[in-house]
Amino acid sequence: MPKGTKKTLNCRGRLIDLTTPVVMGILNVTPDSFYTGSRVSANADLVERAGQMLADGATFIDIGGYSTRPGANDISPAEEADRVLPAIEAVLRQYPNALISVDTFRAEVARQAVDAGASMVNDVAGGTLDPLMFETVAGLGVPYVLMHLRGNPKTMQSLSVYENLVVDVVDEIGVQLAKLRALGAKDVLLDPGFGFAKTPAQNFELLSQLNAFQQFDEPLLIGLSRKSTIWKTLNISADAALNGTTVLNTAALLKGASVLRVHDVREAVEAIKLSQRLNFF
Repeated sequence: MPKGTKKTLNCRGRLIDLTTPVVMGILNVTPDSFYTGSRVSANADLVERAGQMLADGATFIDIGGYSTRPGANDISPAEEADRVLPAIEAVLRQYPNALISVDTFRAEVARQAVDAGASMVNDVAGGTLDPLMFETVAGLGVPYVLMHLRGNPKTMQSLSVYENLVVDVVDEIGVQLAKLRALGAKDVLLDPGFGFAKTPAQNFELLSQLNAFQQFDEPLLIGLSRKSTIWKTLNISADAALNGTTVLNTAALLKGASVLRVHDVREAVEAIKLSQRLNFF
């Protein structure tokens, strides 16, 4: 992690140390997320999966009820809340010390999730799809993941034309970060948005220049797990993309990632442990 980067997060009074990178496990309570292995349909299955992720070394569990894969169908805020709130409550009943992140771009769902016990808001839209999101998360006082996105899940793939990819993404994130800071938000993580309004070639370019985001001195959350950039490049399927995920996660660690958001927790934890022995951070 670069020297000036913030190294702690306050999660509902618990101070999380990011001096050594940590892992966020993905749990989707959706029927159509792009990777079938991340989907769970019953709370019992979800609790079991969450328990395994925690045992494997996950620091955070990211629960999402709205699929953001390209072309995903829209659902109402009420339906999204009906998916995520019981899931959050079920995990916390079994694992009361678990740190739950809610994956939503809707302010009202974020508020309800935090009321239900979530400790973080992970917004794939970086505040661009709900004008109340920034004010809401600043008031809630929980860490917030600010991701770069253009458009929405249905339109984003048509918005991948940039004058200068890295400069444009950095600038656009910077604008949103300034708004958050002006509202008093304390703990912000930045996510470049791999795969969101970006082609596979652009994702590789962005990863190779990840250190451009160090100017903000905020920790980086990186989500590359099993994405099409990997499996299209290797001519395989998402189900076969674990090895490629580990390779790119390791590259992200070398470039300063503080949080790896993944489907496969144990392998990501191992990548961190081995990278630490190489003095990556």
